[in-house]
Amino acid sequence: MQSNEGNGIGRWWRVAGGLSMNLALGTLYGWSVFVAPLEDRFGWKRADTSMVFTIAVIVFALSFVVAGRIQDKYGPLGCSLAGGILVSLGFYLCSYTTSLSYLYVCFGVIGGLGNGFGYATPIPVMAKWFPDKRGLAVGLAVGGYGAGSAIFGPLAQLKLIPAYGLPATFQILGAIFLVMTMVGALLLRNPPAGYRPDGWLPAAGKSAAAAREFTPGEMLRTPTFYLMWVGFALGCSAGLMVISQLVPFAKSVGIAAGALSTMTLVVGALGNASGRILSGWMSDRLGRINVLRTMIGICIVAMPALYAAGSNVALLYAAVFVVYWCYGTQLSVNGVAASDFWGTKNAGINYGILFTAWGVAGIIGPRIGGVLYDRYHNYQAAFYTAAVLAGVALLCELGARRPAVSPEPRV
Repeated sequence: MQSNEGNGIGRWWRVAGGLSMNLALGTLYGWSVFVAPLEDRFGWKRADTSMVFTIAVIVFALSFVVAGRIQDKYGPLGCSLAGGILVSLGFYLCSYTTSLSYLYVCFGVIGGLGNGFGYATPIPVMAKWFPDKRGLAVGLAVGGYGAGSAIFGPLAQLKLIPAYGLPATFQILGAIFLVMTMVGALLLRNPPAGYRPDGWLPAAGKSAAAAREFTPGEMLRTPTFYLMWVGFALGCSAGLMVISQLVPFAKSVGIAAGALSTMTLVVGALGNASGRILSGWMSDRLGRINVLRTMIGICIVAMPALYAAGSNVALLYAAVFVVYWCYGTQLSVNGVAASDFWGTKNAGINYGILFTAWGVAGIIGPRIGGVLYDRYHNYQAAFYTAAVLAGVALLCELGARRPAVSPEPRV
């Protein structure tokens, strides 16, 4: 049975819900604005503070698998509510930080769990509501994750921390995020079973694989999964290295003024959001894998170019925008590809399993930045290492193909 709501403006409210949820969750990418205040306050090293981000990313990726399964079975509401409460609680508890281990638990574990449960719902919901514009809809919903740091990063660095201090900033952000995520959770729900937009019919060639609803076990038996997993992991490592170190990197090349270093974060966040939205839209027309190959190839060049830009503000901003665009592309297009290739019935857990690659990238990327900076006292080795990893990712994506459709298994 068709839903009148789904055939008009109503289904776009689901996009608004995903956007509200992800704007709050996406402040994870604004982590770098807290790095210097924490290091100044407690005397911690860069590798120590980088580990906070790494833990959050790992917990995020692992909890995504569990949350994806819950979402597939019970619907998006419970996962969304849990995610919003946890991420808000994590920020609030960070206000009482006195040790690294405490920060690891609050920002890394609790905040990571909140991200995993909150982020698990928008992509499957959008994939089901928008089979006709899947790349665009998913890109718009998850674009908020990229844009969140453009709003809340500058707010924290330029307004809240100078005026109220670091502890109160965590509390204020936690309260804001609670409101935003609760609104988003209430808007996210699945369409009726068998829903199709008015006048839409699947294109024969493009949707062949999606006609087969792969279980997680069946997905894991397709070679494409492993090529995409490695490409996802290594391709995102470059972006996560920059994200975790962006403000410190900007300061290390002489962009020390608060407004300028914060503007670097804003430019990056806008690139991240643009990559998710516009590359998602492009993938509807050019194909998922083709867009991934193109953007990872650009990233190989953009990583050393970003380091070479140095203190030239205009070139630095341009390179940051491109690197973040390439990174954001992978977060939206891989999510859409998972639904296209393996179906929407198990989209939550199937993409959750693929998304563990992002968790591995969360180990590789920040550690490259933190450890190599501590060793060489500059970021050159980190940027060039990330470019090499992106090159390997491109090779994997060049080998990836849409999975062949096999007959349904016997029951």
